Amino acid sequence: MKYQPRKKALILLADGTIFHGKAVGEKEGTAFGEACFNTGMTGYQEIFTDPSYFGQLMVTTNAHIGNYGVTENEVESDSIKIAGLICRNFSYNYSRVQANGSLESFLEKNNLLAISDVDTRALVSYIRDNGAMNAVITTEVDNLESLKKQLAEVPNMKGMELASKVSTKEPYFFGNENATYKVSALDIGIKKNILKNLSERDCYIKVFPYDSTFEELKSFNPDGYFLSNGPGDPEPLTQAIKTTQDAIESGKPIFGICLGHQVLALANGISTYKMHNGHRGINHPIKNLQTGKGEITSQNHGFAISREDTEQNENIEITHVHLNDHTVAGIKMKDKPVFSVQYHPEASPGPHDAAYLFDEFVANIKKYK
Repeated sequence: MKYQPRKKALILLADGTIFHGKAVGEKEGTAFGEACFNTGMTGYQEIFTDPSYFGQLMVTTNAHIGNYGVTENEVESDSIKIAGLICRNFSYNYSRVQANGSLESFLEKNNLLAISDVDTRALVSYIRDNGAMNAVITTEVDNLESLKKQLAEVPNMKGMELASKVSTKEPYFFGNENATYKVSALDIGIKKNILKNLSERDCYIKVFPYDSTFEELKSFNPDGYFLSNGPGDPEPLTQAIKTTQDAIESGKPIFGICLGHQVLALANGISTYKMHNGHRGINHPIKNLQTGKGEITSQNHGFAISREDTEQNENIEITHVHLNDHTVAGIKMKDKPVFSVQYHPEASPGPHDAAYLFDEFVANIKKYK
């Protein structure tokens, strides 16, 4: 293993709590964001490139990060989206036949600050008890007072619109143009594996920017509409909510995932709220209320929809619940082919228990056509 400078670093939470560590590689500096944790044992490259994590300092609970390197096809977007990485043990050496580079070089290429040698068990326990909060990671360990002032100016995730930071600027196509079905997808932070799953099911997708109108989505003459995952608070996405309401009125099938699920709820008058520390990992238990079956799922969200509002909405049925805290994990409209879930059926890596949801969406499209 080559020699690595072990520059001192620290994590400063918004409430003043400090955790110590060391910088990964030669990268120095400071990064701000909301500190949250992911419990997945694998999939760090997909996590780091997931647009839903934009603006967040990622704490990985798995003890070893970087041990299997990186590959070109295990990305969910065109670049790293997290604001910074916090881990226990960072592996500079990697071992995997398919790997074509180290995580260290991947982080360097994306200019990302990472901190290792952190007591992540203590940090995660603290976040669980006190909630996800803004934080700063830095190698400027002697500049605490200035950092505290800067951290105090960082806006809270509640009320923050981030879809515009990660959405495509121009529409683009994905899949086989001769496919049987056409889908208009609203990109509020879409993952590549979602597009792959739709394409594999004989769909040709046109992906639209986050602020596109229904008329723009309709211009593709699609057989159905898709609402993607994404980062931030769903409430500020007023255009996406209006577009969704218009899409519902069209009567065509709609499928929403994660942030798209929350936007669909808001379009139906159901409120959303910021969770204490969110769901982030690849082993979250879900119960499908329609089949009675359990599902192990991949999740990544810090907001959820109101169970009370959902139960009071006569036109909405709860289809899935999270078994750890009984939050609403899936809904459908009773009078239209419209449904959504709060988790990721396209999980890669991760459990594929929920892949059937893509099949249900395509089945709805077949019925409608």
